[in-house]
Amino acid sequence: MIKELQSRHEIIAAFPIMKQLRAHLDESTYLDLVEDAQEQDRYKLFALFEANEMVAVIGFKPMITLYYGRFVWVCDLVTDMNKRSNGYGEKLLTYVHQWAEENKYESVALSSGLQRTDAHRFYKDRMGYDRVSYVFKNSLGGE
Repeated sequence: MIKELQSRHEIIAAFPIMKQLRAHLDESTYLDLVEDAQEQDRYKLFALFEANEMVAVIGFKPMITLYYGRFVWVCDLVTDMNKRSNGYGEKLLTYVHQWAEENKYESVALSSGLQRTDAHRFYKDRMGYDRVSYVFKNSLGGE
């Protein structure tokens, strides 16, 4: 079962899994960021449940840019480290593809850390993604 996480309780319940991808976040910062992103940036957080246990989460937001047009940006995708290689990531990403099509978005895009070679293989070989750009970041304020 795939379910959108909207209440504070549901969002907090996803933190132990999300922390496996976003290790730099504590629970309070995570909750603040998710709530702000939901309110200001149309961020959506979904979880996949297997036998009533949360096993994977995905966060995404619909966007419009001149480069991609109308698209969905996948911000976060993580399967619990003890539940990997069961197709959960594929199920969640396929769900987002369907959500995007139903809501008249033209594509789905994401970025992946340079060191995540297994994830890159998954996106390219299993999910049919093309590598179309590099993502650059400039941390402001000396960070």
